[in-house]
Amino acid sequence: MGLLDALRDFSLLTWLREERQSRKLILFIVFIALLLDNMLLTVVVPIIPSYLYTVDDEASTAVRNHSVSSQSPSGTFQTIVSLYDNSTRLTNLIPQVSTPGVTLPPTLTPAPNDSDCPKADKQLLNENVKVGLLFASKATVQLITNPIIGPLTNKIGYQIPMFAGFCIMFLSTIMFAFSSSYVLLFLARSMQGVGSSCSSVAGMGMLASVYTDDEERGNAIGIALGGLAMGVLVGPPFGSVMYEFVGKTAPFLVLAVLAVLDGALQLFVLQPSKVEPESQKGTSLLGLMRDPYILIAAGSICFANMAIAMLEPALPIWMMETMCSRKWQLGVAFLPASISYLIGTNIFAVLANKMGRWLCSLIGMLLVGISIICVPFAKNIYGLILPNFGVGFAIGMVDSSMMPIMGYLVDLRHVSVYGSVYAIADVAFCMGFAFGPSAGGAIARSIGFPWLMTIIGVVDILFAPLCFFLRNPPANEEKMAILMDVNCSMKTRSYSTQGSSYQMGDDMDLDSPE
Repeated sequence: MGLLDALRDFSLLTWLREERQSRKLILFIVFIALLLDNMLLTVVVPIIPSYLYTVDDEASTAVRNHSVSSQSPSGTFQTIVSLYDNSTRLTNLIPQVSTPGVTLPPTLTPAPNDSDCPKADKQLLNENVKVGLLFASKATVQLITNPIIGPLTNKIGYQIPMFAGFCIMFLSTIMFAFSSSYVLLFLARSMQGVGSSCSSVAGMGMLASVYTDDEERGNAIGIALGGLAMGVLVGPPFGSVMYEFVGKTAPFLVLAVLAVLDGALQLFVLQPSKVEPESQKGTSLLGLMRDPYILIAAGSICFANMAIAMLEPALPIWMMETMCSRKWQLGVAFLPASISYLIGTNIFAVLANKMGRWLCSLIGMLLVGISIICVPFAKNIYGLILPNFGVGFAIGMVDSSMMPIMGYLVDLRHVSVYGSVYAIADVAFCMGFAFGPSAGGAIARSIGFPWLMTIIGVVDILFAPLCFFLRNPPANEEKMAILMDVNCSMKTRSYSTQGSSYQMGDDMDLDSPE
Protein backbone atom coordinates (compact mmCIF):
# COMPACT_ATOMS: atom_id res chain seq x y z
CA MET A 1 0.00 0.00 0.00
CA GLY A 2 2.85 2.35 0.79
CA LEU A 3 4.35 1.80 -2.67
CA LEU A 4 0.95 2.30 -4.29
CA ASP A 5 0.46 5.59 -2.43
CA ALA A 6 3.93 6.69 -3.49
CA LEU A 7 3.07 5.98 -7.12
CA ARG A 8 -0.15 7.97 -6.80
CA ASP A 9 1.73 10.90 -5.33
CA PHE A 10 4.28 10.64 -8.10
CA SER A 11 1.57 10.66 -10.75
CA LEU A 12 0.02 13.76 -9.14
CA LEU A 13 3.38 15.55 -9.13
CA THR A 14 3.91 14.50 -12.74
CA TRP A 15 0.50 15.87 -13.70
CA LEU A 16 1.18 19.16 -11.94
CA ARG A 17 4.54 19.42 -13.66
CA GLU A 18 3.01 18.76 -17.07
CA GLU A 19 0.09 21.10 -16.47
CA ARG A 20 2.23 23.89 -15.02
CA GLN A 21 1.52 26.19 -17.96
CA SER A 22 -2.15 25.25 -18.14
CA ARG A 23 -4.46 28.24 -18.18
CA LYS A 24 -6.99 26.42 -15.99
CA LEU A 25 -4.40 25.73 -13.29
CA ILE A 26 -3.33 29.39 -13.30
CA LEU A 27 -6.99 30.38 -13.04
CA PHE A 28 -7.39 28.04 -10.06
CA ILE A 29 -4.38 29.60 -8.28
CA VAL A 30 -5.74 33.12 -8.81
CA PHE A 31 -9.18 31.94 -7.63
CA ILE A 32 -7.74 30.55 -4.36
CA ALA A 33 -5.58 33.65 -3.78
CA LEU A 34 -8.57 35.99 -4.14
CA LEU A 35 -10.69 33.68 -1.97
CA LEU A 36 -8.24 33.80 0.95
CA ASP A 37 -7.57 37.52 0.53
CA ASN A 38 -11.24 38.38 0.76
CA MET A 39 -11.95 35.92 3.53
CA LEU A 40 -9.36 37.76 5.61
CA LEU A 41 -10.83 41.06 4.40
CA THR A 42 -14.35 40.24 5.58
CA VAL A 43 -13.81 37.85 8.50
CA VAL A 44 -12.94 40.87 10.65
CA VAL A 45 -16.18 42.71 9.81
CA PRO A 46 -18.27 41.17 12.62
CA ILE A 47 -15.31 40.63 14.96
CA ILE A 48 -13.58 44.01 15.17
CA PRO A 49 -16.54 46.30 16.11
CA SER A 50 -17.70 44.00 18.91
CA TYR A 51 -14.15 43.19 20.06
CA LEU A 52 -13.05 46.84 20.22
CA TYR A 53 -16.27 47.86 21.99
CA THR A 54 -15.71 45.12 24.58
CA VAL A 55 -12.06 46.11 25.11
CA ASP A 56 -12.88 49.83 25.39
CA ASP A 57 -15.85 49.16 27.69
CA GLU A 58 -13.72 47.04 30.01
CA ALA A 59 -11.02 49.71 30.06
CA SER A 60 -13.48 52.52 30.85
CA THR A 61 -15.11 50.40 33.57
CA ALA A 62 -11.72 49.74 35.14
CA VAL A 63 -10.94 53.48 35.08
CA ARG A 64 -14.28 54.33 36.74
CA ASN A 65 -13.80 51.71 39.44
CA HIS A 66 -10.28 52.94 40.10
CA SER A 67 -11.44 56.56 40.41
CA VAL A 68 -14.25 55.59 42.83
CA SER A 69 -11.92 53.56 45.03
CA SER A 70 -9.34 56.36 45.11
CA GLN A 71 -11.94 59.01 46.02
CA SER A 72 -13.66 57.08 48.81
CA PRO A 73 -11.01 57.63 51.55
CA SER A 74 -10.61 61.28 50.66
CA GLY A 75 -13.57 62.44 52.74
CA THR A 76 -16.40 62.42 50.27
CA PHE A 77 -18.42 60.52 52.85
CA GLN A 78 -17.41 61.96 56.25
CA THR A 79 -18.37 60.13 59.43
CA ILE A 80 -18.87 61.67 62.89
CA VAL A 81 -19.05 59.39 65.94
CA SER A 82 -21.51 60.58 68.57
CA LEU A 83 -20.24 60.22 72.17
CA TYR A 84 -23.80 60.54 73.43
CA ASP A 85 -25.48 57.45 71.90
CA ASN A 86 -22.41 55.76 70.33
CA SER A 87 -23.85 56.05 66.78
CA THR A 88 -22.20 57.13 63.54
CA ARG A 89 -23.52 60.03 61.46
CA LEU A 90 -22.80 60.60 57.74
CA THR A 91 -22.32 64.12 56.43
CA ASN A 92 -22.17 65.48 52.84
CA LEU A 93 -24.67 62.83 51.72
CA ILE A 94 -28.10 63.13 53.41
CA PRO A 95 -28.25 65.63 56.26
CA GLN A 96 -28.96 64.38 59.77
CA VAL A 97 -29.15 60.66 58.95
CA SER A 98 -28.32 58.61 61.99
CA THR A 99 -28.15 54.85 62.32
CA PRO A 100 -26.91 52.64 65.11
CA GLY A 101 -23.48 51.20 64.43
CA VAL A 102 -21.51 52.08 61.28
CA THR A 103 -23.56 53.20 58.24
CA LEU A 104 -22.13 52.22 54.84
CA PRO A 105 -22.27 54.67 51.94
CA PRO A 106 -24.71 53.72 49.18
CA THR A 107 -23.36 51.89 46.12
CA LEU A 108 -22.46 54.00 43.09
CA THR A 109 -23.12 51.32 40.47
CA PRO A 110 -25.87 52.22 38.03
CA ALA A 111 -29.14 50.36 37.98
CA PRO A 112 -29.00 47.22 35.89
CA ASN A 113 -30.19 47.57 32.33
CA ASP A 114 -32.90 45.17 31.30
CA SER A 115 -31.59 45.12 27.71
CA ASP A 116 -28.33 43.52 26.69
CA CYS A 117 -27.74 45.86 23.77
CA PRO A 118 -25.23 48.73 24.08
CA LYS A 119 -26.62 52.19 24.63
CA ALA A 120 -26.20 54.81 21.91
CA ASP A 121 -23.69 56.63 24.06
CA LYS A 122 -20.60 58.56 23.12
CA GLN A 123 -18.41 55.49 23.41
CA LEU A 124 -20.49 53.49 20.93
CA LEU A 125 -20.64 56.39 18.47
CA ASN A 126 -16.86 56.79 18.69
CA GLU A 127 -16.49 53.14 17.66
CA ASN A 128 -17.74 54.20 14.19
CA VAL A 129 -14.62 56.29 13.66
CA LYS A 130 -12.15 53.80 15.15
CA VAL A 131 -13.55 50.85 13.25
CA GLY A 132 -13.83 52.88 10.05
CA LEU A 133 -10.20 53.98 10.20
CA LEU A 134 -9.01 50.43 10.91
CA PHE A 135 -10.99 49.01 8.00
CA ALA A 136 -9.81 51.79 5.69
CA SER A 137 -6.12 51.30 6.55
CA LYS A 138 -5.89 48.17 4.37
CA ALA A 139 -7.33 49.87 1.32
CA THR A 140 -5.27 53.03 1.90
CA VAL A 141 -2.00 51.08 1.97
CA GLN A 142 -3.13 49.07 -1.05
CA LEU A 143 -3.93 52.34 -2.82
CA ILE A 144 -0.35 53.51 -2.27
CA THR A 145 1.21 50.17 -3.24
CA ASN A 146 -0.72 49.47 -6.46
CA PRO A 147 1.05 52.09 -8.64
CA ILE A 148 4.33 50.39 -7.67
CA ILE A 149 3.21 46.78 -8.18
CA GLY A 150 1.62 47.41 -11.60
CA PRO A 151 4.77 48.61 -13.44
CA LEU A 152 6.85 46.11 -11.44
CA THR A 153 4.93 43.19 -12.96
CA ASN A 154 5.80 44.51 -16.41
CA LYS A 155 9.50 44.25 -15.54
CA ILE A 156 9.77 41.01 -13.53
CA GLY A 157 6.58 39.14 -14.44
CA TYR A 158 3.58 38.12 -12.36
CA GLN A 159 4.94 35.09 -10.46
CA ILE A 160 7.21 36.79 -7.93
CA PRO A 161 4.69 39.50 -6.85
CA MET A 162 2.02 36.78 -6.57
CA PHE A 163 4.13 34.71 -4.18
CA ALA A 164 5.25 37.80 -2.24
CA GLY A 165 1.58 38.61 -1.72
CA PHE A 166 1.03 35.18 -0.17
CA CYS A 167 3.93 35.62 2.28
CA ILE A 168 2.72 39.04 3.45
CA MET A 169 -0.88 37.82 3.77
CA PHE A 170 0.26 34.92 5.94
CA LEU A 171 2.12 37.25 8.33
CA SER A 172 -0.90 39.58 8.48
CA THR A 173 -3.20 36.66 9.36
CA ILE A 174 -0.93 35.55 12.23
CA MET A 175 -0.82 39.13 13.55
CA PHE A 176 -4.62 39.34 13.52
CA ALA A 177 -4.82 36.09 15.48
CA PHE A 178 -2.62 37.21 18.37
CA SER A 179 -3.07 41.00 18.46
CA SER A 180 -5.06 42.40 21.38
CA SER A 181 -4.53 46.15 21.02
CA TYR A 182 -5.93 48.60 18.49
CA VAL A 183 -2.44 49.57 17.30
CA LEU A 184 -1.42 45.98 16.46
CA LEU A 185 -4.74 45.29 14.74
CA PHE A 186 -4.26 48.47 12.71
CA LEU A 187 -0.75 47.33 11.72
CA ALA A 188 -2.00 43.87 10.72
CA ARG A 189 -4.77 45.39 8.59
CA SER A 190 -2.28 47.74 6.90
CA MET A 191 0.12 44.88 6.19
CA GLN A 192 -2.72 43.01 4.54
CA GLY A 193 -3.02 45.88 2.06
CA VAL A 194 0.49 45.26 0.71
CA GLY A 195 -0.14 41.54 0.28
CA SER A 196 -3.52 42.10 -1.31
CA SER A 197 -2.04 44.54 -3.80
CA CYS A 198 0.52 41.98 -4.93
CA SER A 199 -2.04 39.17 -5.23
CA SER A 200 -4.83 41.07 -6.99
CA VAL A 201 -2.74 43.06 -9.49
CA ALA A 202 -0.49 40.13 -10.41
CA GLY A 203 -3.40 37.68 -10.48
CA MET A 204 -5.65 39.73 -12.75
CA GLY A 205 -2.74 40.67 -15.01
CA MET A 206 -1.75 37.02 -15.30
CA LEU A 207 -5.27 36.03 -16.34
CA ALA A 208 -5.51 38.83 -18.91
CA SER A 209 -2.18 37.77 -20.43
CA VAL A 210 -3.06 34.07 -20.83
CA TYR A 211 -6.71 34.59 -21.87
CA THR A 212 -6.26 36.83 -24.91
CA ASP A 213 -9.70 36.34 -26.44
CA ASP A 214 -12.11 38.94 -25.10
CA GLU A 215 -14.98 36.55 -24.40
CA GLU A 216 -12.74 33.91 -22.80
CA ARG A 217 -11.10 36.60 -20.70
CA GLY A 218 -14.46 37.80 -19.46
CA ASN A 219 -15.42 34.27 -18.45
CA ALA A 220 -12.07 33.66 -16.71
CA ILE A 221 -12.21 36.93 -14.78
CA GLY A 222 -15.79 36.12 -13.83
CA ILE A 223 -14.63 32.81 -12.35
CA ALA A 224 -11.78 34.54 -10.51
CA LEU A 225 -14.22 37.09 -9.13
CA GLY A 226 -16.23 34.09 -7.96
CA GLY A 227 -13.31 33.35 -5.64
CA LEU A 228 -13.51 36.92 -4.40
CA ALA A 229 -17.25 36.48 -3.95
CA MET A 230 -16.86 33.23 -2.03
CA GLY A 231 -14.37 34.94 0.29
CA VAL A 232 -16.86 37.74 0.88
CA LEU A 233 -19.61 35.14 1.28
CA VAL A 234 -17.87 32.89 3.80
CA GLY A 235 -15.93 35.54 5.74
CA PRO A 236 -18.54 37.37 7.87
CA PRO A 237 -20.64 34.37 9.01
CA PHE A 238 -17.51 32.25 9.53
CA GLY A 239 -15.89 35.02 11.59
CA SER A 240 -18.96 35.80 13.69
CA VAL A 241 -19.77 32.17 14.54
CA MET A 242 -16.13 31.30 15.36
CA TYR A 243 -15.74 34.48 17.42
CA GLU A 244 -18.81 33.83 19.57
CA PHE A 245 -18.35 30.11 20.13
CA VAL A 246 -14.55 29.57 19.89
CA GLY A 247 -12.79 32.92 20.27
CA LYS A 248 -11.08 35.67 18.30
CA THR A 249 -7.90 33.70 17.46
CA ALA A 250 -9.52 30.62 15.90
CA PRO A 251 -10.79 31.99 12.53
CA PHE A 252 -7.43 33.57 11.73
CA LEU A 253 -5.52 30.37 12.48
CA VAL A 254 -7.79 28.46 10.08
CA LEU A 255 -7.09 31.04 7.38
CA ALA A 256 -3.35 30.81 8.06
CA VAL A 257 -3.41 27.04 7.42
CA LEU A 258 -5.31 27.54 4.13
CA ALA A 259 -2.82 30.24 3.11
CA VAL A 260 0.10 27.84 3.61
CA LEU A 261 -1.53 25.32 1.26
CA ASP A 262 -2.04 28.00 -1.38
CA GLY A 263 1.57 29.12 -1.00
CA ALA A 264 2.83 25.56 -1.55
CA LEU A 265 0.77 25.32 -4.77
CA GLN A 266 2.14 28.64 -6.02
CA LEU A 267 5.69 27.60 -5.20
CA PHE A 268 5.41 24.41 -7.21
CA VAL A 269 3.38 25.64 -10.21
CA LEU A 270 4.41 29.27 -10.74
CA GLN A 271 8.11 28.89 -9.78
CA PRO A 272 8.31 32.42 -8.36
CA SER A 273 12.13 32.51 -8.48
CA LYS A 274 12.03 33.02 -12.25
CA VAL A 275 12.00 36.59 -13.62
CA GLU A 276 9.84 36.79 -16.75
CA PRO A 277 9.51 40.38 -18.01
CA GLU A 278 6.93 41.33 -20.62
CA SER A 279 8.07 41.05 -24.24
CA GLN A 280 6.95 44.60 -25.06
CA LYS A 281 6.81 47.88 -23.21
CA GLY A 282 3.32 48.76 -22.07
CA THR A 283 1.64 52.15 -21.87
CA SER A 284 2.69 54.11 -18.80
CA LEU A 285 0.46 54.29 -15.77
CA LEU A 286 -0.13 58.02 -16.29
CA GLY A 287 -0.94 57.42 -19.94
CA LEU A 288 -3.63 54.93 -18.99
CA MET A 289 -5.02 57.24 -16.31
CA ARG A 290 -5.49 59.97 -18.92
CA ASP A 291 -7.81 57.70 -20.90
CA PRO A 292 -11.37 58.88 -20.09
CA TYR A 293 -12.89 55.47 -20.87
CA ILE A 294 -10.59 53.73 -18.40
CA LEU A 295 -11.48 56.40 -15.82
CA ILE A 296 -15.22 55.78 -16.30
CA ALA A 297 -14.75 52.04 -15.85
CA ALA A 298 -12.58 52.64 -12.79
CA GLY A 299 -15.14 55.08 -11.37
CA SER A 300 -17.89 52.46 -11.66
CA ILE A 301 -15.77 49.97 -9.72
CA CYS A 302 -14.93 52.59 -7.10
CA PHE A 303 -18.39 53.95 -6.33
CA ALA A 304 -20.17 50.58 -6.50
CA ASN A 305 -17.78 49.05 -3.97
CA MET A 306 -17.81 52.19 -1.83
CA ALA A 307 -21.42 51.36 -0.95
CA ILE A 308 -20.56 48.03 0.68
CA ALA A 309 -17.37 49.57 2.11
CA MET A 310 -19.43 52.16 4.00
CA LEU A 311 -21.91 49.49 5.06
CA GLU A 312 -19.36 47.09 6.57
CA PRO A 313 -18.15 49.12 9.58
CA ALA A 314 -21.36 51.09 10.18
CA LEU A 315 -24.02 48.36 9.89
CA PRO A 316 -22.82 46.18 12.84
CA ILE A 317 -22.71 49.21 15.15
CA TRP A 318 -26.15 50.37 13.97
CA MET A 319 -27.50 46.86 14.59
CA MET A 320 -25.98 46.80 18.09
CA GLU A 321 -27.63 50.14 18.80
CA THR A 322 -31.10 49.59 17.29
CA MET A 323 -31.67 45.83 17.11
CA CYS A 324 -29.80 44.50 20.17
CA SER A 325 -28.14 41.99 17.82
CA ARG A 326 -25.97 39.16 19.12
CA LYS A 327 -22.40 38.71 17.91
CA TRP A 328 -23.17 35.98 15.37
CA GLN A 329 -25.93 38.09 13.81
CA LEU A 330 -23.47 40.90 13.01
CA GLY A 331 -21.80 38.68 10.40
CA VAL A 332 -24.85 36.75 9.22
CA ALA A 333 -26.46 40.07 8.22
CA PHE A 334 -23.97 40.27 5.32
CA LEU A 335 -24.81 36.76 4.10
CA PRO A 336 -27.47 37.87 1.55
CA ALA A 337 -25.06 40.36 0.00
CA SER A 338 -22.31 37.75 -0.22
CA ILE A 339 -24.56 35.08 -1.78
CA SER A 340 -26.02 37.49 -4.31
CA TYR A 341 -22.52 38.78 -5.24
CA LEU A 342 -21.48 35.21 -5.98
CA ILE A 343 -24.61 34.72 -8.11
CA GLY A 344 -24.16 38.05 -9.90
CA THR A 345 -20.52 37.54 -10.86
CA ASN A 346 -21.18 34.05 -12.27
CA ILE A 347 -24.32 35.00 -14.21
CA PHE A 348 -23.05 38.23 -15.70
CA ALA A 349 -19.55 36.94 -16.51
CA VAL A 350 -21.27 35.33 -19.53
CA LEU A 351 -24.44 37.42 -19.88
CA ALA A 352 -22.70 40.82 -19.77
CA ASN A 353 -20.81 40.09 -23.00
CA LYS A 354 -24.11 39.36 -24.78
CA MET A 355 -26.24 42.20 -23.42
CA GLY A 356 -23.44 44.75 -23.44
CA ARG A 357 -21.08 45.33 -20.53
CA TRP A 358 -21.87 49.04 -20.45
CA LEU A 359 -25.60 48.31 -20.01
CA CYS A 360 -24.92 45.67 -17.36
CA SER A 361 -22.80 48.15 -15.39
CA LEU A 362 -25.35 50.96 -15.77
CA ILE A 363 -28.17 48.79 -14.41
CA GLY A 364 -25.90 47.57 -11.63
CA MET A 365 -25.05 51.10 -10.50
CA LEU A 366 -28.73 52.07 -10.37
CA LEU A 367 -29.58 48.92 -8.40
CA VAL A 368 -26.74 49.55 -5.91
CA GLY A 369 -28.04 53.04 -5.23
CA ILE A 370 -31.66 51.98 -4.73
CA SER A 371 -30.79 48.99 -2.54
CA ILE A 372 -28.38 50.85 -0.27
CA ILE A 373 -30.97 53.60 0.36
CA CYS A 374 -33.44 50.91 1.53
CA VAL A 375 -31.09 49.43 4.17
CA PRO A 376 -31.98 51.85 7.04
CA PHE A 377 -35.68 51.01 6.70
CA ALA A 378 -35.05 47.56 8.22
CA LYS A 379 -36.43 47.11 11.74
CA ASN A 380 -34.77 43.75 12.42
CA ILE A 381 -32.23 41.39 10.88
CA TYR A 382 -34.88 39.89 8.56
CA GLY A 383 -35.57 43.31 7.09
CA LEU A 384 -31.95 43.50 5.94
CA ILE A 385 -32.22 40.43 3.70
CA LEU A 386 -33.73 42.03 0.58
CA PRO A 387 -31.71 45.30 0.44
CA ASN A 388 -28.42 43.52 1.22
CA PHE A 389 -29.21 40.94 -1.46
CA GLY A 390 -29.76 43.75 -3.94
CA VAL A 391 -26.51 45.47 -3.00
CA GLY A 392 -24.43 42.32 -3.47
CA PHE A 393 -26.11 41.30 -6.73
CA ALA A 394 -25.67 44.77 -8.22
CA ILE A 395 -21.99 45.02 -7.26
CA GLY A 396 -21.49 41.60 -8.87
CA MET A 397 -22.98 43.02 -12.08
CA VAL A 398 -20.60 45.98 -12.03
CA ASP A 399 -17.43 44.06 -11.17
CA SER A 400 -18.00 41.24 -13.68
CA SER A 401 -18.59 43.86 -16.41
CA MET A 402 -15.91 46.41 -15.67
CA MET A 403 -12.95 44.11 -14.91
CA PRO A 404 -12.95 42.56 -18.42
CA ILE A 405 -13.58 45.98 -19.98
CA MET A 406 -10.32 47.25 -18.45
CA GLY A 407 -8.34 44.61 -20.36
CA TYR A 408 -10.44 45.16 -23.47
CA LEU A 409 -9.77 48.92 -23.44
CA VAL A 410 -6.03 48.29 -23.23
CA ASP A 411 -6.23 45.93 -26.22
CA LEU A 412 -8.31 48.45 -28.16
CA ARG A 413 -6.59 51.73 -27.33
CA HIS A 414 -3.13 50.91 -25.90
CA VAL A 415 -0.41 48.26 -25.84
CA SER A 416 -1.65 44.85 -24.63
CA VAL A 417 0.30 44.74 -21.36
CA TYR A 418 -2.04 44.40 -18.43
CA GLY A 419 -0.20 44.95 -15.15
CA SER A 420 -0.72 48.71 -15.05
CA VAL A 421 -4.38 48.73 -16.09
CA TYR A 422 -5.31 46.20 -13.41
CA ALA A 423 -3.32 48.26 -10.96
CA ILE A 424 -5.69 51.12 -11.86
CA ALA A 425 -8.69 48.80 -11.42
CA ASP A 426 -7.40 47.78 -8.01
CA VAL A 427 -6.71 51.43 -7.12
CA ALA A 428 -10.36 52.20 -7.93
CA PHE A 429 -11.48 49.29 -5.78
CA CYS A 430 -9.22 50.45 -2.95
CA MET A 431 -10.36 54.06 -3.16
CA GLY A 432 -13.86 52.82 -2.45
CA PHE A 433 -12.68 50.75 0.50
CA ALA A 434 -10.35 53.49 1.79
CA PHE A 435 -12.63 56.51 1.56
CA GLY A 436 -15.79 54.53 2.34
CA PRO A 437 -15.09 53.29 5.88
CA SER A 438 -13.05 56.30 7.04
CA ALA A 439 -15.52 58.93 5.81
CA GLY A 440 -18.52 56.71 6.46
CA GLY A 441 -17.66 56.30 10.14
CA ALA A 442 -17.40 60.05 10.65
CA ILE A 443 -20.62 60.74 8.69
CA ALA A 444 -22.52 58.07 10.64
CA ARG A 445 -21.41 59.66 13.91
CA SER A 446 -22.30 63.19 12.77
CA ILE A 447 -25.63 62.84 10.93
CA GLY A 448 -26.57 59.22 11.46
CA PHE A 449 -26.50 55.89 9.63
CA PRO A 450 -29.65 56.51 7.48
CA TRP A 451 -28.22 59.69 5.97
CA LEU A 452 -24.93 57.94 5.26
CA MET A 453 -26.73 55.30 3.20
CA THR A 454 -28.77 57.96 1.39
CA ILE A 455 -25.67 59.93 0.36
CA ILE A 456 -23.77 56.99 -1.17
CA GLY A 457 -26.96 55.71 -2.82
CA VAL A 458 -27.56 59.03 -4.57
CA VAL A 459 -23.90 59.16 -5.69
CA ASP A 460 -24.19 55.73 -7.34
CA ILE A 461 -27.44 56.66 -9.10
CA LEU A 462 -25.94 59.91 -10.45
CA PHE A 463 -22.80 58.15 -11.73
CA ALA A 464 -24.71 55.40 -13.57
CA PRO A 465 -25.43 57.33 -16.84
CA LEU A 466 -21.69 57.74 -17.48
CA CYS A 467 -21.50 54.01 -18.27
CA PHE A 468 -23.28 54.81 -21.56
CA PHE A 469 -19.99 56.20 -22.92
CA LEU A 470 -18.51 52.67 -22.73
CA ARG A 471 -21.07 51.47 -25.28
CA ASN A 472 -18.75 51.81 -28.28
CA PRO A 473 -15.34 53.21 -27.30
CA PRO A 474 -13.17 54.32 -30.24
CA ALA A 475 -9.88 52.61 -31.00
CA ASN A 476 -6.55 54.38 -30.72
CA GLU A 477 -5.52 56.23 -33.91
CA GLU A 478 -2.34 54.18 -34.30
CA LYS A 479 -4.25 50.94 -33.98
CA MET A 480 -6.96 52.19 -36.31
CA ALA A 481 -4.25 52.78 -38.93
CA ILE A 482 -3.13 49.18 -38.52
CA LEU A 483 -6.71 47.98 -38.75
CA MET A 484 -7.36 49.94 -41.94
CA ASP A 485 -4.09 48.91 -43.62
CA VAL A 486 -5.23 46.43 -46.29
CA ASN A 487 -1.63 45.60 -47.12
CA CYS A 488 -0.93 44.43 -43.58
CA SER A 489 -0.20 40.71 -43.71
CA MET A 490 -0.34 40.08 -40.00
CA LYS A 491 -2.67 37.46 -38.55
CA THR A 492 -5.57 39.05 -36.74
CA ARG A 493 -7.72 38.51 -33.69
CA SER A 494 -11.25 39.86 -33.41
CA TYR A 495 -12.61 41.96 -30.55
CA SER A 496 -16.29 42.81 -30.71
CA THR A 497 -18.30 45.48 -28.92
CA GLN A 498 -22.00 46.06 -29.49
CA GLY A 499 -21.99 44.76 -33.03
CA SER A 500 -18.74 46.47 -34.14
CA SER A 501 -15.59 44.44 -34.59
CA TYR A 502 -11.94 45.43 -34.60
CA GLN A 503 -9.14 43.32 -36.01
CA MET A 504 -6.07 43.37 -33.77
CA GLY A 505 -2.66 42.32 -34.98
CA ASP A 506 -0.89 39.54 -33.11
CA ASP A 507 2.19 41.63 -32.70
CA MET A 508 0.10 44.00 -30.65
CA ASP A 509 -1.03 41.21 -28.28
CA LEU A 510 0.73 38.66 -26.18
CA ASP A 511 0.71 35.20 -27.71
CA SER A 512 -1.57 32.74 -26.01
CA PRO A 513 0.39 30.13 -24.09
CA GLU A 514 -1.80 27.38 -25.41
